[in-house]
Amino acid sequence: MAADPLSPGPDLDPSSPEARTAQTFPRLSDEMVARVAAYGTEETLPDGSLVFARGQRGVDFFLVLSGCIEILDQDARGVPQVFTTHAAHHFSGELNLFNNREILVSGRATGATRVVRIDRAGFRRLVTGEPDIGEIIMRAFILRRVGLIRSRVGGVVLLGSGHRRDTLRLERFLVRNAYPHRLLDADLDPDAQSFLGSCGFHPDDLPVVIAPGEVILRNPTNAELADALGLTEALDPAHVFDVAVVGAGPAGLAAAVYAASEGLQTVVIEGLAPGGQAGTSSKIENYLGFPTGISGQALAGRAQVQAQKFGARLALSRMVTGLDCSDRPFRLRLEDGSTIPARSVVVATGARYRKLDVPDYERFEGQGIYYAATAMEANLCTGEGVVVVGGGNSAGQAAVFLSRSAAHVHILVRSEGLAATMSDYLIQRIASSPRISLHVRTEITALAGDELLREVAWTDRRTGARETHRIGSVFVMIGADPNTEWLDGCLALDPKGFVVTGLPENGAAAPSPYATPTAGIFAVGDVRAGSVKRVASGVGEGSVVVQAIHRFLDPGIA
Repeated sequence: MAADPLSPGPDLDPSSPEARTAQTFPRLSDEMVARVAAYGTEETLPDGSLVFARGQRGVDFFLVLSGCIEILDQDARGVPQVFTTHAAHHFSGELNLFNNREILVSGRATGATRVVRIDRAGFRRLVTGEPDIGEIIMRAFILRRVGLIRSRVGGVVLLGSGHRRDTLRLERFLVRNAYPHRLLDADLDPDAQSFLGSCGFHPDDLPVVIAPGEVILRNPTNAELADALGLTEALDPAHVFDVAVVGAGPAGLAAAVYAASEGLQTVVIEGLAPGGQAGTSSKIENYLGFPTGISGQALAGRAQVQAQKFGARLALSRMVTGLDCSDRPFRLRLEDGSTIPARSVVVATGARYRKLDVPDYERFEGQGIYYAATAMEANLCTGEGVVVVGGGNSAGQAAVFLSRSAAHVHILVRSEGLAATMSDYLIQRIASSPRISLHVRTEITALAGDELLREVAWTDRRTGARETHRIGSVFVMIGADPNTEWLDGCLALDPKGFVVTGLPENGAAAPSPYATPTAGIFAVGDVRAGSVKRVASGVGEGSVVVQAIHRFLDPGIA
């Protein structure tokens, strides 16, 4: 073992990378080293030489033969700090080896260090051509990113009020894009107060993001933050992709994985982060193959890496604002004014939760009213009462998850119960939990507070009885409206705005259940009219649609 990134304590979380050191920093056997060496070139790095630096793109993969590569990050004063070392038969890198984003750490040689250097093309051949080694590398890269996030190495500092809308927006963006960061809560953290004074910040400047190199971003948009952190990848506007997948939820990511794995040049365009609505789920327990459950973010993160392993490009933090279907190739317009041409398009933009019709609702959105129940939101309401509005699986998962840390969870539904809309295993857990109360035929009728939500009132529609509670967090998970505004009239929509697919053409059967009347454009997942709103069904549709894409791109395929 080359190094221990953190000193494991007696109560170390067994799921932590520090408890799986042999997998996080594996040592390859002599036989594996010989196979890896065939994909690169051997060279010697002088003592103290910089092998790669934080902020670079397209960094090579290094297998150490002798000597060491120290991995460094800068502390708050800008002083380089070594946090792990790769010795003989260890390898460098983490998840950024699968894309062209800026890397998070630096590396330097210690002593005369012999390495095998493998460029990006060779690295992809290695991962696919040597599946046993590829599995070791993939697992190590995932664990290393988790380690960076947990230890906040290679990240940024977010300074702001922990309950305010824009601070939460930026933190949510960092969390869902798996970017290491440290939150300094300006309301609670003594370090935040001293930092404000020493840097000359005024509370009105918050939130700010402090990145390496003394880069300070004052309340950036998500796109500005992504650009500053190197999360976006430059795409050649003249390059025509075989497939453009719009949306990186389960359906879109599945389409990307299968399209890229079958040799189609694929790009995925996502406005926020991989996962869609499913990415906000604390735990999905009825997804095939995960008997203990998996969080939506973890599932999306794995799928994203899987798509990139096969060569799919991901254009994150770029919202699609329009579609030109008047000519071929199709052209997708992005919010920054750029366009992406593609021979076929998969619409996988999913749906968003509807809003409640309650006075002052918009005032508390993002600072008291939320549409996701992840660990980040749970931390905001620890020890407090919360409300979950909705009777579907997402609402049930949220209620069960929040009940672990909240003082009490109130579920409000307009119907007579949950049986028609929620899986039985969730209903049973809710019924057996003393920390969850179900209120049927009940609606929120008033919200109150100052800058933050402080009080919630609801009314029982059967009796007219009204209750008012001191509650600062409401999780709204009711119904869904499709994200189809950007389609510019290119596709047929049903009365609710969902994309219509599978219509017969000139009396003949549709070429695919997921084909739209516009040849070459397909729709999968929650955005499609008549779809089953489940993660597994979305993944199934995303995988199956690739066959129809092949037939469209090459009509000679049976």
